[in-house]
Amino acid sequence: MSHSAPLPTAVLRERSESLWHKSRKRLVKNTGAMIGLVVLVALVLVAVFAPVLAPHPPNRQNPMASLAPPSDEYRLGTDQFGRDILSRLIYGTRVSLRVGLIAVGIAGLIGIPFGLVAGYYGGWIDMVISRVIDLMLAFPGILLALVLVSVMGPSLFNVMIAVGVAASPNYARLVRGSVLSAKEHVYVESARAVGANVRGILVRHILPNILAPIIVLATLGTAGAILSAAALSFLGLGAQPPTAEWGAMLSEGRNYMRLAWWVTTFPGIAIMLTVLAVNLLGDGLRDALDVRMRS
Repeated sequence: MSHSAPLPTAVLRERSESLWHKSRKRLVKNTGAMIGLVVLVALVLVAVFAPVLAPHPPNRQNPMASLAPPSDEYRLGTDQFGRDILSRLIYGTRVSLRVGLIAVGIAGLIGIPFGLVAGYYGGWIDMVISRVIDLMLAFPGILLALVLVSVMGPSLFNVMIAVGVAASPNYARLVRGSVLSAKEHVYVESARAVGANVRGILVRHILPNILAPIIVLATLGTAGAILSAAALSFLGLGAQPPTAEWGAMLSEGRNYMRLAWWVTTFPGIAIMLTVLAVNLLGDGLRDALDVRMRS
């Protein structure tokens, strides 16, 4: 009888590991998700080894080669200042990935705690937090980010904050709904019975069990953050010259679209491929972690 008490915990742990193992197997079998993952890994490697891969310094100007078409020396052509497009795209990978990840991190740091508190306590606390969430969701995310950047001032750092804050209500709402369901489970009641405090219940018991939808939202949110940051940079509110950032490159080349198509085409393709890769991986994670497919 002395060995019977640990059995339920061991069984639950084994079942949890089995579910994650099955989810991983489904993810590996998803061709689209694997393609997205390979593209993202390639982009990360490009960002890490940018100084090695870039054929020219990203901000070096060559007025004699202004708006030069793709050639052996400048594989993707040059912009109006004679800067190599390929080198700026390579260095811009660093900026775009950093913006996406940091913005999602800010959104999670703001939204997840509020969602946990609102879902667990309920009552007037839930009502106040939910009304604030509804108010923020009443504004389009890009519009809210635009307002925040306008107030804080144009800079890449402020864009990360603005995009993260604008996305935080989505995390709060998702976590709140998940907590409302999770707090009724037996393991939460057991934690309360043995005297666990609220913080321990939320962090050690509830949060690990609602990670799957958060991971999916964060993955898909990275694509949205990259697009929002590029849009704000296109409007001149994000990365400031001479920073190599894809949205800023689009903005700088829009006046030369008929004269030099390559100035805007290649940054646009870079944004499209990155967002597509993130979305493919996010869709694959959503399918792999969907509890309805775990039977």
